[in-house]
Amino acid sequence: MISKGRKNGTFRFVYQPANGAGKVAVAGDFSHWEPVTMRKQKNGNYAVTLELSPGTYQYKFKVNDNWMTDPDNHACVQNEFGTLNSVISAE
Repeated sequence: MISKGRKNGTFRFVYQPANGAGKVAVAGDFSHWEPVTMRKQKNGNYAVTLELSPGTYQYKFKVNDNWMTDPDNHACVQNEFGTLNSVISAE
């Protein structure tokens, strides 16, 4: 799930695990596909807030070393590997 952050130009990425998750990160165009570690919250979700310049970005979550699209974001595009990436527009 993605929402606008408290500060202008920031976006909050949240992953809600169905089962236990040991390590969760988000990666995308905005991080040159380098995973950014997400912190476990008191409610069991994982979250990170990132500053994004205006534009459209592709991203995925990395959960326990498995890449997955954002289950709460149905905007996806096919990538060069034949799988899907989630998409966000930062304005």
